[in-house]
Amino acid sequence: MNKIKIDGFVLAIIVTVVLAYLFPTFHSIVPFDTIGSVGISLIFFFYGLKLSPDKIKTGLSNWKLHVVVQLATFLLYPILIVLFSPFFYRGEHEIYWFAFLFLAALPSTVSSSVVMTSIAKGNVPAAIFNASISGLIGILVTPLWIGLFLKSTNTDFDMGVIYLKLLVEILLPVAIGLLLQRYWGKYAQQHLKTITLFDKSVILIIVFKSFSESFEDHVFSSVHPIVFLLIVMAVIGSFFFVYWLIGKIAERLQFNREDTITAQFCGTKKSLVHGTVFSKVLFPASFHAGIILLPLMLFHAIQLFAVSIIAAKKSKEV
Repeated sequence: MNKIKIDGFVLAIIVTVVLAYLFPTFHSIVPFDTIGSVGISLIFFFYGLKLSPDKIKTGLSNWKLHVVVQLATFLLYPILIVLFSPFFYRGEHEIYWFAFLFLAALPSTVSSSVVMTSIAKGNVPAAIFNASISGLIGILVTPLWIGLFLKSTNTDFDMGVIYLKLLVEILLPVAIGLLLQRYWGKYAQQHLKTITLFDKSVILIIVFKSFSESFEDHVFSSVHPIVFLLIVMAVIGSFFFVYWLIGKIAERLQFNREDTITAQFCGTKKSLVHGTVFSKVLFPASFHAGIILLPLMLFHAIQLFAVSIIAAKKSKEV
């Protein structure tokens, strides 16, 4: 009987949230905003440094698979949440609905998508292409989904200001990384573990700040245990529904086994890196970051747990 391993990063997130609960005022002593902003720019600089233009060009040939993955990521998932807008949008639980819309509109995650696709013996080159290009598309598309609904509320949402921040903090570092990829790309590939550790450290800093502020303001005292349980159920339900639906679409398009695995694994993943970064930029102060990130962090843990089991099972099928 195989033991189920708990991802170390998930444990680190749990510990970070506990520390934020125990020391909610610590964020006012340390300049987490500055550290986070610099860290975010470096994350996306390294992201651009790791992108291989040659691999992107090679990956363009399998266009049907790429279209399915990107439409599932940026259209199918958000539409699923928008269908529930009549029940929650502008209602008592509006912030939870926005948190799910935010989750649904995020790009795919690179590392776990590729690793899990590899374990399941799927189309790894296509997974690398889709996960990489998804992050770039998300910089443009994710704010559009949020802005579509946030602009009609009483909050201050200026699309021009949002994209300027994204340009300076994210897109510009990615572009610089891409320009330097031919010189430092190999160095980045050789030190992937160190870069990944740095990425995760920055995410933990942002998570700590977001949750410590929320705990300090007693935001979670308003989250009823039943509401929390419903959030968990909605996260699990949305993941498996989209996973199943992508499988049906792949079947109709007569994808082979490898491409079907890639479509399902990449099309259902959501990036915690992009989520923590975008939450700082997209939402006004009235939207508590802790609540906005709650479904995403639950989703991150559940997707790793579920896909790990699925990948291990599929690896034994061939």
